[in-house]
Amino acid sequence: MNRKQLLSTLLTIFLTLPLSAQSQSLPYQNPQLKAEQRADDLLKRLSLEEKVQLMMDVSPAIDRLQIPQFQWWNEALHGVGRNGYATVFPITMAMAASWDDALLHRVFTAVSDEARVKARQAKESGRIRRYQSLSFWTPNINIFRDPRWGRGQETYGEDPFLTSKMGLAVVRGLQGMTYDGKWIGNYKKLLACAKHFAVHSGPEWNRHTFNIEDLPERDLWETYLPAFKALVQEGEVAEVMCAYQRIDGQPCCSQTRYEQQILRDEWGFKGLITSDCGAIRDFLPRWHNTAKDSEEASAQAVLAGTDVECGSEYKNLPEAVRRGDIKESDLDRSLRRLLIARFEVGDFDDDKLVEWTKIPSSSVASKEHKQLALDMARKSIVLLKNNGVLPLSKTPDIIVMGPNANDSVMQWGNYSGYPTKTITALEGIRQQLGNIPYVPGCDLTRNESVESRFAEIKAPLGNQGMQVTYYNNTDMSGRPVTTVTLTEPIKLSNGGNTVFAPGVNLENFSARLDGTFIPTRDETLIFNISGDDKIRLLVNGDTIVDIWKVRHRIQNGQKELTVKAGQHYRIQIDYVQESGYGALNFDIQHKSTPTPQELLAQVGDAETIIFIGGISPRLEGEEMRVSEPGFRGGDRTSIELPQAQSDVLRWLHEAGKKVIFVNCSGGAVAMVPELETCDAILQWWYAGEQGGTALADVLTGRYNPSGKLPVTFYKSTDDLPDFLDYTMKNRTYRYFTGEPLFPFGHGLSYTTFAFSKPSVSTNGNTIVVTTKVRNTGKCEGTETVQLYFRRTADTDGPQKSLCGYQQVCLKAGEERTVTIALPRKRLETWDAKSNTMRFVPGLYQLMIGSSSADANLLKINTKL
Repeated sequence: MNRKQLLSTLLTIFLTLPLSAQSQSLPYQNPQLKAEQRADDLLKRLSLEEKVQLMMDVSPAIDRLQIPQFQWWNEALHGVGRNGYATVFPITMAMAASWDDALLHRVFTAVSDEARVKARQAKESGRIRRYQSLSFWTPNINIFRDPRWGRGQETYGEDPFLTSKMGLAVVRGLQGMTYDGKWIGNYKKLLACAKHFAVHSGPEWNRHTFNIEDLPERDLWETYLPAFKALVQEGEVAEVMCAYQRIDGQPCCSQTRYEQQILRDEWGFKGLITSDCGAIRDFLPRWHNTAKDSEEASAQAVLAGTDVECGSEYKNLPEAVRRGDIKESDLDRSLRRLLIARFEVGDFDDDKLVEWTKIPSSSVASKEHKQLALDMARKSIVLLKNNGVLPLSKTPDIIVMGPNANDSVMQWGNYSGYPTKTITALEGIRQQLGNIPYVPGCDLTRNESVESRFAEIKAPLGNQGMQVTYYNNTDMSGRPVTTVTLTEPIKLSNGGNTVFAPGVNLENFSARLDGTFIPTRDETLIFNISGDDKIRLLVNGDTIVDIWKVRHRIQNGQKELTVKAGQHYRIQIDYVQESGYGALNFDIQHKSTPTPQELLAQVGDAETIIFIGGISPRLEGEEMRVSEPGFRGGDRTSIELPQAQSDVLRWLHEAGKKVIFVNCSGGAVAMVPELETCDAILQWWYAGEQGGTALADVLTGRYNPSGKLPVTFYKSTDDLPDFLDYTMKNRTYRYFTGEPLFPFGHGLSYTTFAFSKPSVSTNGNTIVVTTKVRNTGKCEGTETVQLYFRRTADTDGPQKSLCGYQQVCLKAGEERTVTIALPRKRLETWDAKSNTMRFVPGLYQLMIGSSSADANLLKINTKL
């Protein structure tokens, strides 16, 4: 062998060695190089199959190149979700009601702290499971155009400008930026994701087949796209998620117009696009029918610009390349963006180099973060009506009622984490007013009084709750994948492609639940269980509910048992999920159906009733299977308060009680009868782990409410257009021509405010609006000064649009000048002549005041 042959042989051996045996100086391993340079180098070293693996949301480690595993799908809607204990902040709609994007930025800075800690801990464990990595699919900046949409609770309301401001605060807090958009460290803190792109806000029941047709360009550009544009251009958001549905016949995740022309070419988006979970599968004939098979569907998505898939269709990309549906270079374009993102977040580098890995573990569910949750919960409460009954005096003549008064899980909302402790409404009120009696009164939708006894179950180690042991097979065999303890009534599902617990399969798994029920009184109870696919419930070894042969649809089982106080009842639940939808629900309940007379007898001589009702995430949410009147697939078919609750409120009013109604919901509820029967109405939303304390603070006057509605509250379902109609005609405060129940921006205080006549001036391209605000009441309070505009000659446009706001805290009698400065570009509208969004010079009407209602606005006409 000559010298040249020897060198060639040695080089071949060297290149086939594992990377650990080679020099550690390959370009993609050099943290001094730019992320783009490192990505370009690594791309050349990957095989086709390896490239495809890295384009899946569960990206495995590639040992020969020392590529760590990565999970693209993680949740942080209002706190780190689905990854053990974390601070649970109010649902996003509640946080939007604060109108305080600076506080929201602080919240998501705290959320990203907790997320970084959990990601570091997962990495140190040697295995990174779903929901444990550095990419977070939030915020949801879709426009909440219709209150029937069950996922509207995940958004920041119905207004494009408010949604943009809130979305920017979230992205900057998550990714490691200051409130005003300056990068803090050398690495991105996390990867945030703007979703769902584009034009998405329900319905849930047909989202896999739904097609939006003939959407006016004006609605697209003025309503549905502004928040996405803001997050891309001002927030530098790392990711955008494409939605499930079609637009003009083409699925969003294969929409070249949206992903290429608008997002990348017009807006200059450099980040990555991820599919919603299962959205590529939806291209197939059973759903959208735009691709004949998985290879074609995957190729269509990548060619349009969808870089990473949440699902399993992209595994067919190697075959798609081989048969000519797509080129390997097309995969390289997408994978390059994914690798750049991972380099930017420090995923390949030593933790010593990444400043965010130094965050202490003690920050998770810390005292400081819980205080932030309380601050936000207070600011989110909206006082809708008050005839003087609030704030409460400290009197014993109070009773708490309602189905949501003692429901901690309701407070967690959608896509939540697990708090170390939740302060319910009942607990918060009792902490401040003493041992106030509680009478449930009714269920959410039925004239039943339902009380859970789940808290009387002990796990095998003696702690409160039920122990759940999961197996990634369907016969509970071999080594369990994980064991957790559930301390609340069980409500689990894989809807929205959600696993039951980290590390558990989405499908084809089983579980055994164990606990001992020790009742505190003699009574007859309902052991209530339901789910899909197979369920078996045993008490003291006897099978009392057996749904083992019926598969693939929700099954309900109930067994009535008379129990004795202090006795032990061993409970075992066997559960199997085989394929498709999976769900498991279990509770032990005491039910009764009181007559009006019996209910009033329970209330007795109490003068004031605090009734905490509304609806619940058990009824509204993502792609749910709910069989309650007024709900379908997670959406609502009726926005009225359920009749069972309305009846109880009427009985109390007719009995001469002072009624304070606290409404829980993710969106608007029509409450026309309640305006008559209730002395005060509070919107509490889904208030997070500190919600009960915040509510009690407002009820007692320790905190003066300042929340403002981020959505219009309508009087009736009849006020709403067809749910499937995506045009904005007669929708939201901007186009609704009727009289709302409560207008967008509405929110009362325990004090009052007066505005002076505004003035307007211009300074180059900046418009400055000034007014004076005086606190005309008897206590300190915060007012949100809201600025709206309308182009006078634009008769086809919105009646008004929010363009600025500012909060001012004033002591009793104090007056302060409020100045809102805005760039002219903020007054951009759709110009049909040029088919563009632009500022059109001319006459404008500027409106400033305390809500969007004309009666609450001072107007000034000016030429701009």
